[in-house]
Amino acid sequence: MPLDAATLAQLVPGFTGRLLQPADAEYHEARRVHNGLVDKRPAIIARCRGVADVCDAVKLARSLKLEVSVRGGGHNVAGLAVVDDGVMIDLAPMQGIHVDPRARLARAQGGVHWAEFNRETQLHGLATTGGVIGSTGIAGLTLGGGLGWLMPKYGLALDNLRSAEMVMADGSVCRASADENPELFWAIRGGGGNFGIAASFEYALHSVGPVIAGGLVAHPLAKATEVFKFFREQCASAPDELMLLAGLLHAPDGAGAKIVAIVAAHCGSLSEGEKALQPFKAFGPPIMDMMGPISYCAQNALFDAALPKGALNYWKSQFLTGLSDEAIGVLVERFAACESPMSQIFVEHFHGAASRVPVSATAFAMRLSGFNVGIVSQWMDPRENDACIGWCRETFGELKPFFATARYLNYLDHDEAGDPLSAAYGPNYSRLRELKAKYDPENFFHTNVNIRPA
Repeated sequence: MPLDAATLAQLVPGFTGRLLQPADAEYHEARRVHNGLVDKRPAIIARCRGVADVCDAVKLARSLKLEVSVRGGGHNVAGLAVVDDGVMIDLAPMQGIHVDPRARLARAQGGVHWAEFNRETQLHGLATTGGVIGSTGIAGLTLGGGLGWLMPKYGLALDNLRSAEMVMADGSVCRASADENPELFWAIRGGGGNFGIAASFEYALHSVGPVIAGGLVAHPLAKATEVFKFFREQCASAPDELMLLAGLLHAPDGAGAKIVAIVAAHCGSLSEGEKALQPFKAFGPPIMDMMGPISYCAQNALFDAALPKGALNYWKSQFLTGLSDEAIGVLVERFAACESPMSQIFVEHFHGAASRVPVSATAFAMRLSGFNVGIVSQWMDPRENDACIGWCRETFGELKPFFATARYLNYLDHDEAGDPLSAAYGPNYSRLRELKAKYDPENFFHTNVNIRPA
């Protein structure tokens, strides 16, 4: 039952943002998330302007006995940022960013996207590990891991997190860092949104850019097996400064041609980076060569156009035991059978600093070298739902013989079979359940990849 504006105002008298209900003009745009397949309708959308608003939104949900979801960037493929008939606590208006170039620190609020964050830090030639899609929010990406072009050299986004301002399940505020609430700080670095709402983040920055050596080369699908084997060879000797990714994609000109691409980013000196890219430019040779000097911001936006907001998405992902010839054969064969010109398969190389952190150091447990495969089924016409979802599931099934147990939390879709949490957290799972019981014993924050209290 919708509440009248006066009643809402009495429940949260100091709220400075907007409290939207279904009859409000802004409601339908505010409830939409990146994945157009998600169509949920909250009872109230609390668009917060600051931390006090976030606290009030938590208390409002409690007083009305409604479920809660938290929206940062809204990029999560499972649509966990929005909840039916509950309160969506929307951090999107919280866009503040402050960079301290002398201390090499940046503080950003929970509604910031990586494109905005990078734009501010790159003014000073500084960066931290952030996602490979500019429209991804810093909040969800960091709390669930934080892959990015800098992770072999500087670790994941969560490895660069120095503190977070947290709104807890009772509406109180605390700071999580190595010195304050260290157990909570351990848990939020990989534990997702299970322990509270991260209203702001403080990151360590590194000297990167504004121009790096990066970009991509592409080959026709007929050469995909050769390209993947070459990719595997290059990964085996890649230095920490070099992040590599291989993808089975459709050509960006819209003609629908299927291609295989290698994407690289080198965060060392430009001369060293250009030297490191030479083997990729020479192999083949490629039919498309976009490797060379590129701004760090442009590198992070390479795939933005290929993943538009509102497209229908269904994903599956898991770590591979290795990129064997047999696994390569399945990847190529399954992409050849893909009918949607928007779908893709990517293979991310994990190595370097992100893989050397001890598993017990943070909640994030995927600290290993190797390859993570992501199957991104994407389309626009709802009449193609069954076919596109079916292709993704079939591809995932064909790859099962090559899967390791490790899984990346941020890529999990809404219908995962088995026990994905055990796979994602491994030996850290029991400790996370104990900390969930300490910080959120009622499981108030459960519209997420949920860790149940012990």
